Amino acid sequence: MNNNWIGIDWGTTNFRAFLMCGEQCLSNLSHPCGLLAVEKNRFADTLHTLLQPWLVEHGALPVVMAGMVGSQQGWHEVAYITQPCGMKSLAAGAMKFTTDWGSPAWIIPGVQGLGLAQQPEVMRGEEVQLLGLARRHPAAQCLAILPGTHSKHVQLNQGEIGHFSTFMTGELFSLLCRHSILGNALPEQQEDAQAFILGADTARSGAPLSHLIFSARTRRLSGEIAAANIHSYLSGLLIGNELQALPAHQPIWVVASPPLVARYQMAAEPLGLSLRATDGDSCFINGLSQLYPLLQGTAQ
Repeated sequence: MNNNWIGIDWGTTNFRAFLMCGEQCLSNLSHPCGLLAVEKNRFADTLHTLLQPWLVEHGALPVVMAGMVGSQQGWHEVAYITQPCGMKSLAAGAMKFTTDWGSPAWIIPGVQGLGLAQQPEVMRGEEVQLLGLARRHPAAQCLAILPGTHSKHVQLNQGEIGHFSTFMTGELFSLLCRHSILGNALPEQQEDAQAFILGADTARSGAPLSHLIFSARTRRLSGEIAAANIHSYLSGLLIGNELQALPAHQPIWVVASPPLVARYQMAAEPLGLSLRATDGDSCFINGLSQLYPLLQGTAQ
């Protein structure tokens, strides 16, 4: 019996695939061929090209996809399911189809719900990582942070996704550095822990963020921050501001790469928060590995 299958995280700007045997990852590949790079909605052709080496060796393997591939701008739009939700809900909401080359394929649905101030929220792709996290680190309750362009703070209850909120930390950082007066005519930037911590401490003042952001300019003009450390200061300020929303009474996990985890831990320390680190790819693979037998209808 062939236990091989392929798991895919297909986002707006990046594509990642994992060749699986049961729950074991045999190989992986990544490509900057996110949705924005797919020409004329040729998702099937693009996927076939990217997976060609594995398909030649193993045949038309089953494919399980998550991420923005299931959005309005993706291959097939898959309706959101509403939190609270767990593995069975995600599997039941998945869209199944057959690719042009004969592979059975599924796209996992995203999740919708309410966040801070009862604002509507959505996610696609993170739900798989979250349920993988819940399996790897079981707890009655915990909070997960998934940093990125749009950082997510998600409540997990008994392994299910609860309320969650989105923070545009990464995108705001990029806009300020590239398209504002703060990032204009800067020298080559250097990582500086002192400037980062100063930014994180400044965020604790509670003043409106749009006011605090301008301090990157005034502190540069006064000589308090070197021009080469402005990005570090802004990063600390924005991450520090994001972390103001965190409670301190339950375990908090950061699902990210080690460098990004280190930034969040550095910003959290002055707040008295202890952030635990876990790898995003491992959580994604774990989550998909739980979903795959449910999608096939073989789970007990």
